[in-house]
Amino acid sequence: MKIGVPTLSDLEPLLSIEELADYLNIPVSTIRDWRTDGKGPRAIRLGGRLRFAVSDVQAWLGEQRETSPGQTASGW
Repeated sequence: MKIGVPTLSDLEPLLSIEELADYLNIPVSTIRDWRTDGKGPRAIRLGGRLRFAVSDVQAWLGEQRETSPGQTASGW
């Protein structure tokens, strides 16, 4: 193994839109709607398909956490 070259085990997992929907327990259409509205986690487009880095999903979820009861940092 060369130093500085990541192996497959070093790479961050990527979720499909279906896997993300399953994880969040929401319909895939909701994620598509969020993307149309500029909401939701950032995605990576690979070969015409969307993938979501786990770190981007975690960061986005952190932004959705309430700052006080009933109020999120993003305001929605």
